[in-house]
Amino acid sequence: MSEETTYGFDTLQIHAGARPDPATGARQVPIYQTTAYVFRDADHAAALFNLQEVGYIYSRLTNPTVAALQERIATLEGGAGAVCCSSGHAAQLMALFPLMTPGKNVVVSTRLYGGTVTQFSQTIKRFGWSAKFVDFDDIDAIAAAIDDDTRAVFCETVANPGGHISDLRAISAVSDAAGIPLIVDNTTATPYLSRPIEHGATLVVHSTTKYLTGNGTVMGGCVVDSGKFDWSANDKFPSLSEPEPAYHGLKFAETFGPLAFTFHSIAIGLRDLGMTLNPQAAHYTLMGIETLSLRMERHVENAVKIATWLENDPRIDYVTYAGLPSSPYYKLIPKICPKGAGALFTIAVKGGYDACIKLVDNLEIFSHVANLGDARSLIIHSASTTHRQLTAEQQEAAGAGPGIVRLSIGIEDANDLMADLDQALAKATS
Repeated sequence: MSEETTYGFDTLQIHAGARPDPATGARQVPIYQTTAYVFRDADHAAALFNLQEVGYIYSRLTNPTVAALQERIATLEGGAGAVCCSSGHAAQLMALFPLMTPGKNVVVSTRLYGGTVTQFSQTIKRFGWSAKFVDFDDIDAIAAAIDDDTRAVFCETVANPGGHISDLRAISAVSDAAGIPLIVDNTTATPYLSRPIEHGATLVVHSTTKYLTGNGTVMGGCVVDSGKFDWSANDKFPSLSEPEPAYHGLKFAETFGPLAFTFHSIAIGLRDLGMTLNPQAAHYTLMGIETLSLRMERHVENAVKIATWLENDPRIDYVTYAGLPSSPYYKLIPKICPKGAGALFTIAVKGGYDACIKLVDNLEIFSHVANLGDARSLIIHSASTTHRQLTAEQQEAAGAGPGIVRLSIGIEDANDLMADLDQALAKATS
């Protein structure tokens, strides 16, 4: 594709990163199922290992199928580069790895996927890192939580499970003032609905397992580098700004400029952490992205119709969907998610915990699974599953209390989905 031409999203989701295979002419990106690559000669091998030349060494680091996916996601997000890895959780660690050292902290939203809350509140302590949880609706509280040891701010564009929208522009203003990067999880919005880099995000992370792949087949994650952050502006990020001993004193920020974070994540992050995405998973995700805009349009259309119906159902206390005019986040849609508020939200069922369990157990089309972003409609009772490890206070703060269920609206016939919810609600609340 010509670099001088500006293409639309629908074209880029099919063609970005995809070129006919030079050896065979294959039009679809091949699955390069190989662990290693033959060097032209000894000098070529040395240049690759010294980061003097870009190429393929070993599939823990780089692979042509994965590279195509990285280019496609970076293009759709408007980033300078991207690094794919084995899962969304791996992507979060990959995003933090070059930024953090023992004793440093990250300021994070209270409205996050339950597994992320556990990862940040418990697991990262093993690295000597810590997290400060803040209500990101309170911009002043975010600023107050940042101290001299803070190395990043982290939130989700459309928060899981409640579907709340983050005011990324206001949040990025705070992180910029502090001279630290804003990391945004864009899994539930996808670059079709929102591009966080345009709102000031430094890094964007994805669980490609979800909407990008769209069919519930493979795990994957991705970190997109905006290329806009000056890692040498202060002394907070020595991994990127100072000499790297493993590469004879090379300075990533000085050598690679806008791609400093991307090259560090490959040359050191994947090299030493080994959170590699396999090429077959990359292939499935590439195919999924080809229909991303079509799927997201239907996801949003169905979500609006079903959330509106549920909000007016007397068996439901409230619906958290940001696409409803009654939502406090509705005003942010034109600014942050102009093509729609996504398809993830929660409902509070009258009858509390017991009614939620009965609802889940009596649905026929909705699948009871620990996933979201599938073409199929999904449901889960977060308090007893994805958010089970959290305290009662953390569950409430995350919007995953005992009387709440999370819906991930698929692309089936909306009338069939409402009929399924109707019959299950009748049994749950009788």
